[in-house]
Amino acid sequence: MPKNCWEYKLCGRQPGGPKANEYGPCPAATEVRADGLNQGKNAGRCCWAIAGTLCKGDIQGIFAQKMGNCMQCDFYNLVGQEQGRAAVKTRDVLSKLN
Repeated sequence: MPKNCWEYKLCGRQPGGPKANEYGPCPAATEVRADGLNQGKNAGRCCWAIAGTLCKGDIQGIFAQKMGNCMQCDFYNLVGQEQGRAAVKTRDVLSKLN
């Protein structure tokens, strides 16, 4: 199974992770409505669409505020390469969350 963002980035914000108490559990690791998208656990392989994720030591805002950073992220690009044409589009992720 492909890696989820917290496994790839080693942020430690997954439930039970070493940074979960300090920053709280990451919304990507707990967002069950996105489970299975791009072969991830919860939103672990579509984290760019989730507000409140941790990037470069800072908690990120809403999708519109963070997407520019995410598009340059090595994990975002890796998911695109691994999923290819089967990648779930961001708009489809967002529609599942509403």
